[in-house]
Order: sequence, then structure tokens, then C-alpha cells
Amino acid sequence: MTAVAFDYTAPTTVDAAVRALHSPGLAVTPLAGGQSLVPLLTRREVRPDVVVDLNGISGLAGIDVAPHRVRIGAMTRLRDLEQHAELTAALPVLASAAASVAHPHIRVRSTLGGSLCHAAPAAELPAVAVALGADVVLRSVRGARSVPAARFATGAGTTVRAPDELLTEVVFPRTGGLTYEFSELCTRGSTGYPVVGVCLGLHVADGLVRAARVVVAGCGPVPVRLPGVEAELAGRPVAGPHPGLVASVGREAARSPGPEGQEYRAEVAGVLLLRALAARAGREER
Repeated sequence: MTAVAFDYTAPTTVDAAVRALHSPGLAVTPLAGGQSLVPLLTRREVRPDVVVDLNGISGLAGIDVAPHRVRIGAMTRLRDLEQHAELTAALPVLASAAASVAHPHIRVRSTLGGSLCHAAPAAELPAVAVALGADVVLRSVRGARSVPAARFATGAGTTVRAPDELLTEVVFPRTGGLTYEFSELCTRGSTGYPVVGVCLGLHVADGLVRAARVVVAGCGPVPVRLPGVEAELAGRPVAGPHPGLVASVGREAARSPGPEGQEYRAEVAGVLLLRALAARAGREER
């Protein structure tokens, strides 16, 4: 099967891209890395009138690391996130999560903005963006607005982005005092499709969890933060024991409607959380 016929335009500036997206009465689709969109086009699951290719806009890519925040252009490739030394030092969990996505030849094309807009329920980068408290910046002919990553995805494959809005950058804060890590279960090992992911942020002092942030992906249509589990971890030894933690994750992660096998996925999330805690405890002992 091939894609339906569509018009194609390749603007070279952000302003031109915003104007191209503002086409009342037409179905306009932006093209970033194409790793998700092209298969959808060839299966005719997406039938645009116009495709706006963003790959020629240099101003949409780049990583700016500052003392209190990190700005990343929407067209920044995942391979660049993975290999950027300053980013690895500032937000190591973001670099490591990017390195967990599929194969290297996929990461060379895939973009941060594309991953967030595709909004796959178990995807790595949307979960990390939620855990880190990132803001997604959108621009249209009406101006710019900033949306918290936790409110950006509204369901599997859907976001708050209006059809004529362009995701230009994602802003990650560097404050909070938590150290994060991401772990996941994938089909076919580490290079398959993600099934369940957990992003864990901890502040540990004297072997005790002083603050925690837990976000799970793949247990529902969007990444979900688990404040009840965070409260349960507070004050506990990071090394455990953690009786009932897997059950607590399962109850809280499965509250909203989710995919087939949701209970299994929630249990896997609990196991991943236990493993992440054990890994952190091992580092604290060294």
C-alpha cells in the first residue's frame, strides 16, 4: 500500500513553517524524523492534504545547557541527545533514555519533538519529560504557549497540540535535588518496542529516601505519576525492604483505563521500580 497523494512543502524557517501549518480547511501534517509518520502514511492511517517537512529548519535543532534549565530544539535527533557530553552531565537520565530507543539507525532520524507528538503510551522520552517536569513550547500564528509535559499527551497518539501549532522546543528544569534513572521492559530485548517503563527520581540522605518521584509508562494511555507510591517510599531505607511496593504500584498505575494486560504491565512496573531502588542502594553503598 502507498500513501494517498498529498502536497509537500519544505520551509526553511520557523515562521514559514508556522504559516504553512496554518491552512484552514486542509489536513496538514508536520514531518520530523519520519520514523512514525511514514509507516502511518504508507498504511493510509494518516491522510494529509499537505505534508510540511521540518528537516530543513536549522533553528529547530540544538541543545542549550544553562545553570538552571536545558533547552532542546524539537528537531534534535535522539542520537544527539545520547552523545551530547554537556547534556549527559546535566540530565543523564534524558541521555540514557534516548539511548534506550530502538536501534542506532532509528535514533539518527528520530527527534525529541516527534517522540512527544507521537505520544506512544510506553515511549521513553514522554515519560522522562513528565518525571523531570519539562515544558513543551508550541507556536502558531496566534503566538507561543508553554504546556507542562504532564498535560501534553491526552491519550494514545493524541496531544493538546492544535493542528496549526508547531512544537519548537522542550525546556527541562535542572532544579529539584533528585537523581533520576529510567528502566524499561521491551519486546525482543533492548531494541524492541517498549512495553513498560519506569522513571525514578530520588533524593537519598543517610541511606533514607528523603524525596521521590515515580512515573510509569505503558500502564495507561499516557505516562502517569504515582504520588501515593512516592509518599510510601519517603522515609524508607533505599535498600529496603519494600514490602507491598509492587502491589501499591499495581493499584495506583492501573486506576485509569489502560491497554490489554494492564494488570500485568502494572506488576512489571512495580518490579522495575524495585530493581531501580536496588541499583540505587548499591551505588549509595560504594
